[in-house]
Amino acid sequence: MHKSIEIDEKIFQDAVKFYGTVFNIPPLASKIYAYLLFDYDKVGIPFDEFVEVFSASKSSVSTSISLLLNAELIIDHNKMDERKRYFFINDGYKKIRFEKIVQKMKDELKLLDDLDHFKKNHNGYDEKIEAYKALLNKNIINIQESLNKL
Repeated sequence: MHKSIEIDEKIFQDAVKFYGTVFNIPPLASKIYAYLLFDYDKVGIPFDEFVEVFSASKSSVSTSISLLLNAELIIDHNKMDERKRYFFINDGYKKIRFEKIVQKMKDELKLLDDLDHFKKNHNGYDEKIEAYKALLNKNIINIQESLNKL
């Protein structure tokens, strides 16, 4: 069997390290994700190719793929005439990722507002907290405007 795609080893290693940290995923899952980044033509990568390319057991590859599918980082498709599943990067994930970031910022803002409300009942005002809340609000608006373009 041959590789379906061409990869650059250095970029691949950098991507494995980066996405492993960013998504907090195990090394094999990170390798699979990084490998799929090189599938520019969206041909899809079959399960067996991951087993062969990474010299990993079928159960390890299966576990990593399940984790990536559950995290919505990748998607899978069956081609009409085949039983084989093909895996792809989930292009919609970029939007999902930023929606999660916005939600975390909104949750933090709500918490800060609750603390602020409680503090005002105890004669307190914190300039730095207000500046931080303004920064959160500005970033929420910026990200949401950009998300509408995705």
